[in-house]
Amino acid sequence: MKLKLLGALGATALVINGCGGSASSDSTSADRAALVAQGQQTFRFDTFGDETKWTDVLQMEQVVSSVSPATALSVGLKVDSDAIPPDLAAAIKAGQVDLNDPANTIALVKLNAVIGVKGTVQNINGHDTLTRVGFTCALCHSTVDNSFASGIGKRLDGWPNRDLDVGLIVSLSPNLQPLADALGTDVPTVKTILTSWGPGKYDPRLNFDGQNGPTVIPPAYGLAGINSITYTGDGSDIQYWNRYVAVTQMGGHGSFSDARIGVNVTNGSDDRVSSKLEGLQAYQLSLAAPMPPAGSFDVAAAARGKAVFENQGGCSTCHSGPQFTDANTRLHPPSDSMAEPETPSYAARSATKLYRTSPLKGVWQHAPYFHNGSAATLADVVNTYNTKLGLGLSAPQAADLVEYLKSL
Repeated sequence: MKLKLLGALGATALVINGCGGSASSDSTSADRAALVAQGQQTFRFDTFGDETKWTDVLQMEQVVSSVSPATALSVGLKVDSDAIPPDLAAAIKAGQVDLNDPANTIALVKLNAVIGVKGTVQNINGHDTLTRVGFTCALCHSTVDNSFASGIGKRLDGWPNRDLDVGLIVSLSPNLQPLADALGTDVPTVKTILTSWGPGKYDPRLNFDGQNGPTVIPPAYGLAGINSITYTGDGSDIQYWNRYVAVTQMGGHGSFSDARIGVNVTNGSDDRVSSKLEGLQAYQLSLAAPMPPAGSFDVAAAARGKAVFENQGGCSTCHSGPQFTDANTRLHPPSDSMAEPETPSYAARSATKLYRTSPLKGVWQHAPYFHNGSAATLADVVNTYNTKLGLGLSAPQAADLVEYLKSL
C-alpha cells in the first residue's frame, strides 16, 4: 500500500501561560510567547535555504528518494507520529503500508513527518517526486518517544538524536567530489572519514581543518542561564553557535566570521539566518532538561551519591550551581578533560582552545559521555574520574554516585 496523503500537517505552536498582571506585562508575555513559537517553527522546519548545498551540490534528494522508510529508520531518522493522519496511522499499524517501498519515504517527507527533513515534492508524470531537499536543526537535535513504534512517535525537541548516523547518510551522496576538493583528498577517503563517525556523532570542524575528530551530538535542552553553551565555550550565547552551524555546516544562506578560527563564510546573496536567530535561541532556552523516568534510579543510593558528589568526589567544584556547571565563570584547559589527551584534540581545533564544564541536568538521557563519547555509561564516567584523579572512591561509593547522576 502506498501512503495516501489524507491531510496536511497542521501548524504547531507552543502555548505559554502568562501570569496575571498589567497590560504591559501581558503584552511582554505575549511577545515572548510569539518569539518562542517563531523559534519552534525555525527549529523544526527552517532550512535557511540549505537546499543549495544538499540538493544543488550533494544531490541528497536522490538519496532520500531511493531509501525506504525502514532503511531511513535504521540510520536514525525519526518520524513524527503527530504528522501522520489517523487513517494512515491505522494502516501502518495494521501492516498495510509497505515500509520497504521508497515511494513511502517521499510520502512521509511530503507530510513533513520525517523530523529534520524538509522536501519539495512535485507530481511528475503522475508520480510524487522529491525535487529538492534540505535539513533543519531538528535533524540532529530532536528525537521521538517511540510511542507509535521504534523511531516513530511524538517529537522530543532538544533531545540529541544519538541514533542518527550523519556521516553514513552524507557518504551516500552521489557527488562527494566538492567535499573531497575542499579537504584536498579523494572521494574514497571522504567516504572513509564520514563512515568512521558512527551513530550520534558529527565533526563540525572537518570542513575547515581537515582533521577527523567527531563529537557526540549535544542536547539543546537545559541551556537557560548558561552562556558558554558549546563543548569549548566559543560563543557567549546560543546565537553564535546557531549561526556557525546554520551557515558553515548546514549551508544556509548568510554569513559567519570568527577570526579566532580563521573562518569567514558567506553563502548566497541573501541572508536567511540572522532574522531567525533570536527566536531560535528563545525556543531553545525554553526547553527544559527532561526529568528522569520514575523508577529509573535508586532513591536511597542517590541520596548517598549526592554526598559523594559534593565531598570526596569533588564533582561540585566544577559542576556547580543550579545548572551544575561553572561555564559562566571559567573555561578549563584540555588537561582538565577526562577525554584528553586525544588525537586530534578537539579543544585545539576550537576558538577558545579550552573546554566548558558540561551541565548535568538530564545527563541520564544522553549517553555516551564526554565530548567524544569515550565513556559509554555513567559508570564509565565515574570510573574514569576515580582512576585519573585518584579519588579513592570505593565500589559502593562509585555506584551511589552513578545513581545520583541518574537522578539529575
